[in-house]
Amino acid sequence: MQFQLAINLERMDPSTDMKAVRDHTLEMVKMAEAAGFDIVWAAEHHALEMTIAPNPFQILTWWGEHTRNIRLGVGVVNAAYWHPINLAGEAAMLDLLSDGRLEFGIGSGAYQREFDRMFPGLDQKDSWRYMQEMLPVVQKLWAGDYAHEGEFWKFPTATSCPKPVQQEVPVWVAARAPITFDYAVQNGCNIMSWPLTMPFSEAEAYRARLDDSIARIGPFNGRWSMMRHTAVYHTEADRKAAISALRNVLGQFGNLMTKTGEVKNGFPDRVPPKKLDGNFRYDPATLEDNLMFGSPAQVVDKLAMYDALGVDGFIYYASMGMDMDQQKRSLGLFIDQVMPAFSGGAQARVG
Repeated sequence: MQFQLAINLERMDPSTDMKAVRDHTLEMVKMAEAAGFDIVWAAEHHALEMTIAPNPFQILTWWGEHTRNIRLGVGVVNAAYWHPINLAGEAAMLDLLSDGRLEFGIGSGAYQREFDRMFPGLDQKDSWRYMQEMLPVVQKLWAGDYAHEGEFWKFPTATSCPKPVQQEVPVWVAARAPITFDYAVQNGCNIMSWPLTMPFSEAEAYRARLDDSIARIGPFNGRWSMMRHTAVYHTEADRKAAISALRNVLGQFGNLMTKTGEVKNGFPDRVPPKKLDGNFRYDPATLEDNLMFGSPAQVVDKLAMYDALGVDGFIYYASMGMDMDQQKRSLGLFIDQVMPAFSGGAQARVG
């Protein structure tokens, strides 16, 4: 099993210094690279302080300038917000500047609130159609001159400038629904899945959907990665702090998913659990059980279940409102006391 890091520029309140947040993400990325993590992922979101990511290519280029080996994953770009020529060029420029480390992730977005501002009138549930038209267009633009007459975009002959350094850029799709697993298998895409706060049975359901797609469509030659909120701790104080921070983030996340509550100057109000639907679990014991939370030994046991399920890569999701020093302690424990159980030993870490 390979290990990957997802981290955001994240502010939970206006008192947090933006430069400190910026520098913290780079420190975490350097720790991950020194430990042998395979990929670092940056998201795309707009007008939200909890996930400051207006253009993932910018921050990935910055991280790439300060690293040498870790691959740079767009996790994921929202197809509906881009023009294909623009997206192809931005992605290829990152590949060029990083000497061929781009992992190109594309998806259909998460929050209706963002669509209401970035693409008024588009229902998030329909945005997968933009993703499925966009991806082959970008790949054809990377290959050379191409003119497009599609449902959502039309343009005369153009090409991507620059071209990617890699002859074949790895492509990832964010998949939870059966239709996206089908698309990934049919088109040779890698898959990243996120069960949110659901129990391990949700991951098993994704495995069943992937297996069903393979049975109907044919072999799957890609990689399958699973993302989970992660907090490794030794002390009761860190345990309580991690659960409290996550419950706060989930309240804000619920606001964005259900459009319940206000967003003031980029900070979403925390929505009380009773106002949210059953997809959000707030009970501390349930969260600790479902997510990659626990002592190093507990996390090793949980990860072994994903390894046995056939997950190729575990995405350590670090951004959940925890204190930045605690985030580094957690990642350090993961590197030193969890990874050796799966990778034959972690490298010396920095930070």
